[in-house]
Amino acid sequence: MGESRWMSAQLFIGVTDKDWFEFLSHRPHLDEVNFWQPGGRQIFRALQPGQPFLFKLHSPNNFIVGGGFFTHATILPATMAWESFSEKNGAATWQEMHARIAKYRRVSPVLNEDYSIGCILLNQPFFLPQDRWIPVPENWSLNIVQGKTYAMNTGPGKVLWDRLSLFLGGREISGDNQTNAVADGTSERYGEPYLARARLGQGSFRVLVTDSYQRRCAISGEKALPALEAAHIRPYADGGEHRIDNGILLRADIHNLFDKGYVTITPDHRFEASRRLKTEFQNGREYFALHGQQILLPSQLEARPSREYLSWHNEHCFR
Repeated sequence: MGESRWMSAQLFIGVTDKDWFEFLSHRPHLDEVNFWQPGGRQIFRALQPGQPFLFKLHSPNNFIVGGGFFTHATILPATMAWESFSEKNGAATWQEMHARIAKYRRVSPVLNEDYSIGCILLNQPFFLPQDRWIPVPENWSLNIVQGKTYAMNTGPGKVLWDRLSLFLGGREISGDNQTNAVADGTSERYGEPYLARARLGQGSFRVLVTDSYQRRCAISGEKALPALEAAHIRPYADGGEHRIDNGILLRADIHNLFDKGYVTITPDHRFEASRRLKTEFQNGREYFALHGQQILLPSQLEARPSREYLSWHNEHCFR
């Protein structure tokens, strides 16, 4: 590992609600959680993907009680956060989450109000049993409201990470969540000060694909968020993965046709509509008008649809 990567390694300690922590710590086998912030005014930018985000309870419980590994941060309508993560938001029902947002905003709950909330997506969450809680670093201020960043290779941050690494490497996690730490057995990865990206969960896949396409359908350009869906190019049930390059943002009707093989996207990123739309349904005019069109692509190269997955869809799905 190069010196520059070592120097860039950071962790963040975020202050969280005990109800959120206790609810999630009793859910076994979580692959991801949404650490949401009720204000929804600013996107979290303190970490790079793969770096640790740790949970610290509100005072007087001044302890590190768990954490996860940063995947992505964004601002979402609360309904989309619930649809994407459900109980992984730390609430049993949408009504409970909605009421909690209103409480933290100090407003009266309005049934149809779809608040915007800050979302910090974390994978591989872990929760320490109470007898393993770690006191906050010596230079932690009780006036901190949201959290603080620490270097992982020096000072209090290194002391904290070294101690946490013992728990994670040895899987000394809460009884209900032992498999949350390192499901594949590669415990040594936690000793690294700069961590590789882990696999995405379903909720994180949906949100990352949505944001990568700037919340616009790759085919039609539709921007109405409730009408957009993150589609797997190769379905998860058919050997695909929750990878961003196995995803594409589509309007719901186009997504349905894509999954059923009536439309596809070629490896050179052009949209194609099958003639079977006309022969089977005597329709499809809107989709034929888009035939041959170059699709909208994410600006990040790593987020663009993989030629391998697109070829698979062309060969195995397209009619």
